[in-house]
Amino acid sequence: MLSLERLQSEVTRALGSDVMHLSADRGELSVLVPRPRVADVLRTLRDDPVLAMSQLVDICGVDYPERPERFEIVYNLLSLRANARVRIKIHADEIAPVPTATGVYSGAGWYEREVWDMFGVTFAGNADLRRILTDYGFEGHPLRKDFPLTGYTEVRYDPDQKRIVYEPVKLPQDFRSFDFLSPWEGMTDVNMRLPGDEKAEEKK
Repeated sequence: MLSLERLQSEVTRALGSDVMHLSADRGELSVLVPRPRVADVLRTLRDDPVLAMSQLVDICGVDYPERPERFEIVYNLLSLRANARVRIKIHADEIAPVPTATGVYSGAGWYEREVWDMFGVTFAGNADLRRILTDYGFEGHPLRKDFPLTGYTEVRYDPDQKRIVYEPVKLPQDFRSFDFLSPWEGMTDVNMRLPGDEKAEEKK
């Protein structure tokens, strides 16, 4: 098992000038690299004999709307040989595509589809970049911070009509400030019995 200090040293050695920023926090190593170089960086970490980051655990996104490049794409890597993890980060925007990692890790295609579906970040070279979590005809990207809670349509299969129906997205309640002092609607009667209460009475 590589210590955090040794892992940091080996990653710096392997990546060289591709390391834009490196941080170690709570026992985990994060490395910011240039967006155009991400596929080469991943390949280097995978093929390095000491690091051997053979597994891509997942790819996820984070939205920082106040930044010029608002998205941060995160690649979580695992080395079974070194018993170590490395988090690779890049910055991206809504226009410039990110090089696909499918040529390095065959399973990256599904994760890239999820990031595109949720955030709208495109991956150049991914031959199957289509929605994976949302449904037919969905508009927008739900994990963007500016995605509205209402105003879009949702798609579902109606068993009564036996067809796909489009309906406006509706929230069951208005926005509420959770101060943990206001009672929930419908829960003002403290003597109201809930399903399962009879089990507690049986144990007495």
